[in-house]
Amino acid sequence: MAKAEETVLEINLKALGHNYRYLRSKIKPETKFMAVVKAYAYGSDSIAIAKYLQDLGADYFAVAYVNEGVTLREGGITTPILVLHPQKVHFKTLIENNLEPSIYSATILSDFITTAKELGKADYPIHLKFNTGLNRLGFSADELLEIATRIQQQNTVKVIALLSHLAATEDANETDFTNLQLERFDAICKKADTLFKTETLKHVLNTSGIINYSHAQYDMVRSGIGLYGYGNEPHVDAELHPVMTLKTIISQKHTINAGESVGYNRKYTSDHKTVTATLPLGHADGIGREYGHGKTYVSIHGKLAPIIGNVCMDMIMVDVTNIDCEEGDEVEIFGNNISANEFAETAQTITYEILTGLSQRIKRVLTN
Repeated sequence: MAKAEETVLEINLKALGHNYRYLRSKIKPETKFMAVVKAYAYGSDSIAIAKYLQDLGADYFAVAYVNEGVTLREGGITTPILVLHPQKVHFKTLIENNLEPSIYSATILSDFITTAKELGKADYPIHLKFNTGLNRLGFSADELLEIATRIQQQNTVKVIALLSHLAATEDANETDFTNLQLERFDAICKKADTLFKTETLKHVLNTSGIINYSHAQYDMVRSGIGLYGYGNEPHVDAELHPVMTLKTIISQKHTINAGESVGYNRKYTSDHKTVTATLPLGHADGIGREYGHGKTYVSIHGKLAPIIGNVCMDMIMVDVTNIDCEEGDEVEIFGNNISANEFAETAQTITYEILTGLSQRIKRVLTN
């Protein structure tokens, strides 16, 4: 692996393959696998990730918005793609790119049927999303009969799948609530099978659901964060390999005396002779101000260097007083020595936020 000469996000495809195979091992061979690649594949590279997973046999991809699905199609992805949160203004583009919408309300259903009919479509595939307790998006169970009646009155769209979203599959204290959600979804599925008189795919499990509730895998599971190396639980993290490593270099070193300050607003003042290193990344790259003031560390030659003072837009400063390093040396922000999870926890946030918040100006590098 080449030494970093600038700020780069290394994307390890071998690690991605390991995680995919590990998660696959937790489900039945016949169960389909939907890989979630929204938000630039959790901050990495959606096309590269999807191409690799397509070659490995992923059955479906999921994105949040239509433009993300279009990007995949333009990148050569031919596997079915579910759009989890489609908007009316993008329905025409969705259909033109052979994407499948998650339909979550009567309004969205009516609007989508209208657009599909205008485009001369018949039996266009849709997924119906039901709210079983997350209370974010989805039809209620009470709307099922009304939906079925509306569907049966036309032949423009065809329901091919039912889904819901679980709220707390990683939390052992919420087992009862998760089981309640699963019971609600199961009841919806049984009633829907009777009303629609046709077989549909059912999918409800996320990464932690695959690990903790595999009995409810139905016909397909969805995994996002697990593919990228994080399982929301320490024992699962131990089985997964982080896909992304954020690296940079030392731009300059300074020696400051006791009483001197570092950075904007003089938020760090040294009480002893201190050696600092300035690194070329900052809050414009996704490393927010909450990571400053000695709470968070980076790794230089395997040793931890605290971030001091305020994080700047394009730079951070770290204390390297006790680290033998030179300008141009490589620095790991998170990866092998500091996991993204550990890095995020220092700022009281979550892995999802640090990964998906990484700026697109950071160079992405694929490795194996």
